[in-house]
Amino acid sequence: MIDKIKSAVINGNIEWQKHALERMLERGIATNSVKEVLLTGDIIETYPTDKPYSSYLIAGIDGLEVFHVVVALDEKSEICYIITAYRPDLKHFKSDLKTRRT
Repeated sequence: MIDKIKSAVINGNIEWQKHALERMLERGIATNSVKEVLLTGDIIETYPTDKPYSSYLIAGIDGLEVFHVVVALDEKSEICYIITAYRPDLKHFKSDLKTRRT
């Protein structure tokens, strides 16, 4: 699935949800950082029951910062929808910033 998401980003098939843009602005996260994470990151969680499309939590690095991006992919239209982006913290994730604390 990550290859399909990368392809969508490379081809410019990205839809930025209003919520994502608002949170990114609040958190000081640039759209280029989100794109970099989508192009170089790894899927660390999947949400197959999300509607209307399954979504994925992707962890990656831009520069020296770790980011998480939640993205959904419409496989038919090959459009990825950016749901949200944030910097993971040790309260919610283990020291690798990929493994969720239980």
